Amino acid sequence: MVVPVEPTLADAELHRRLVYGDESALGEVYAAYGGLVRRVAVRVTRSPAAAEDVAQEVFAQLWSRPYAFDARRGTLRTWLSMLAHRRAVDWVRGEARHRKDARADDAALHAIPDAAPGPDETVVDRERSLLLHTALAELPQPQREVVHLAYFAGRTYRQAAVELGIPEGTAKTRLRAALRRLAETLADPPDPALERGA
Repeated sequence: MVVPVEPTLADAELHRRLVYGDESALGEVYAAYGGLVRRVAVRVTRSPAAAEDVAQEVFAQLWSRPYAFDARRGTLRTWLSMLAHRRAVDWVRGEARHRKDARADDAALHAIPDAAPGPDETVVDRERSLLLHTALAELPQPQREVVHLAYFAGRTYRQAAVELGIPEGTAKTRLRAALRRLAETLADPPDPALERGA
């Protein structure tokens, strides 16, 4: 338990010891005023974690620059409270800047054009897909099976041959014939406007 003494004498003595690098003096200051510094910081930051950071900064400053405190101008308690308040306000401002920057980053990301296809591209893609499925449906069954295994199931023509129980050469021939027929069908698709007689 800390025995209360005349504040100005105690502050002056602690200050003298801090200036001479007495680590035990820093420990005494922390024991006496650490709770106060954290309370001031919590009131400003509304964050116990931030208050701990603020307290660390306050006592680090006291240790690295003890001459910044002048015992003739006020008590150590008042000086530490003021320093804690300033550091806490700096923390709040930094957080506000960080949130503002984050919002600006989000806005910038939303402003980037979407890489997804637009309505026209979607319609064209659907039409191509429909044409491909129609062309596949028109293939003879043996060719359609090989195309399905090779392109939709990810098999090689050799694996397709094994699954279908046919020779590799037959699977390869059917695949080539199917691809040639699909290429011819899809190379010059009929114009829907001409089909409607427009």
